[in-house]
Amino acid sequence: MSATPAAAPAVADCHNDLLLGCQHRRERGASDPFGDDWLPGLRAGGVVFQVLPIFTEAQFLGEGALRRTLEIIELAREIAALHSGDVGIVETAGDIDEIIGDGRIALLLALEGAEPVGSSLAMLETMWRLGVRMASLTWNRRTMLADGVGETDTGGRLTSLGVEAVAEMERLGMVVDVSHLSAHGLAHLAEVAAEPFVASHSSCRALCDHPRNLTDDELRLVAGAGGFIAVNAVGRFVAASGTPTIDQYVDHMEHAVAVVGAEAVAIGADFGADLIEQVDPILGRQLLLAPEDVIHIEELKAPADFALLARRLVDRFGPERAARIAAGNVLDFLRARLPA
Repeated sequence: MSATPAAAPAVADCHNDLLLGCQHRRERGASDPFGDDWLPGLRAGGVVFQVLPIFTEAQFLGEGALRRTLEIIELAREIAALHSGDVGIVETAGDIDEIIGDGRIALLLALEGAEPVGSSLAMLETMWRLGVRMASLTWNRRTMLADGVGETDTGGRLTSLGVEAVAEMERLGMVVDVSHLSAHGLAHLAEVAAEPFVASHSSCRALCDHPRNLTDDELRLVAGAGGFIAVNAVGRFVAASGTPTIDQYVDHMEHAVAVVGAEAVAIGADFGADLIEQVDPILGRQLLLAPEDVIHIEELKAPADFALLARRLVDRFGPERAARIAAGNVLDFLRARLPA
């Protein structure tokens, strides 16, 4: 008798900009873009936990960043209220198991870049009070706290304010995210951080030489601090040429596992196909990619595709390690880091 195939593991995804897509659709008259566009796919993909970053678009830089962020946080709260039987927002460690145990999807709010903070670190506590539990100091551009990876010529480390921001985030219990941070900034953060930090959506530079990807030494910095690396599925971060495949995506996971161990690797898909369509085609040009290089992995470009990825993880790593990579590492990290 043949063995019963292992069940596909549940998925915890550390980066999906769906709130931005929902905000744009809502502003154009859609009444329930989350329920129409995203919830069915999350369910089909076996997602039990989803980080929801709040990204500041270029037209809202400056004082508009805070207002836009508040609007999107309010949208997230409206989504959670409208779909209370399907999702819940995580603020404490206990929320994770309560929400998932109820058969719902646990949502965690994050900042992708510190533009809403500006030069006022008091805004970090404001964000914390509003439910934000993870934040990065930068997106690709410069903020008051640090340089993003797009500022390759500055050699910038964290600013003095950025060092203070890291300490304040650690005091609050907010997880520091290093995806998009410049190489010098990441090295500096590793020097000053007293708590674990994570890379929420970064692939491996050894397999694809793109500035958004992390070198092996950077992978070790993150894992050595007690954090995890959630691997990014943007096509040109996975393969520099040709048509990127889901197996090449798993290759990045396999490489990261070889460098830092299976307990420090996770999923941070950063799906863009639906988002670019819902928001604006020009959004794709901001990824440090030429427009013609904004290519998606056909088998892995939306949340429903996690079902296939989960099976590939079992095939490549076996059921136990696949379950750790697919969700266990992220959930255990947050159970240990978030307030009780």
